[in-house]
Amino acid sequence: MSSASPSYKGHRYPVEVIAHCVWLYFRFPLGFREVGELMLERGVLVSHETVRRWCAKFGQIYANGLRRRRPRPGDKRHLDEVFVRTNGELKYLWRAVDAGGAVLDILVQNRRDKAAARRFFRRLVKTTPVPGVVVTDELRSHRAAHREVMPPVEHRSHKGLNNRAENSHQPTRRRERAMKGFRSVGKTQRFLAAFSGISPHFRPRRHLMTTPGYHAEMTIPFAVRDQITGAAGQPAEA
Repeated sequence: MSSASPSYKGHRYPVEVIAHCVWLYFRFPLGFREVGELMLERGVLVSHETVRRWCAKFGQIYANGLRRRRPRPGDKRHLDEVFVRTNGELKYLWRAVDAGGAVLDILVQNRRDKAAARRFFRRLVKTTPVPGVVVTDELRSHRAAHREVMPPVEHRSHKGLNNRAENSHQPTRRRERAMKGFRSVGKTQRFLAAFSGISPHFRPRRHLMTTPGYHAEMTIPFAVRDQITGAAGQPAEA
């Protein structure tokens, strides 16, 4: 992937307005209209449809840029799956996180059988370095897929060992409730792929920090955001 800033050619709004709207949508449980209202309060008139297009165009680009700035994931992967409803139908969200809880990849699928597990394992091998240890729950599909895709990798299968991956589903659940459910598999995949790259970047472990320490820590993700969006050094107009 290129590390160059996204192209805003053809957009009449300044970079910092676009980047701020996209950040608001993926960081907080807000709808497109609510983001537009917040910008209106700041004197920026932007329609909810414009915010929607910005999020669709730049959300994944920003998420990819933030992921490139993360430290290299460690030697352990936690994998888990949880059901989600898209347009009233039951689907499964597969997720992989590292030992620190950072989301490495997600995939929405129709099933949680061996074929689905194998597909996700292969996807993970392509998108991240091969780990030394994979931790899953006791779903038999995980064991079968592991034997086929990454047999040299140690596999630990126990429900109590996989709290890291299970806890990573909580922000998705909160956002799912705020959005009153997802509409389709494609839209769910696109939203969660961007959401899992943007939202956690701005959620440090607040309970482990003092207030001054938290304020100081938050200057780092904001500075990284401005760098990857191209808003760094731009005059504030919103």
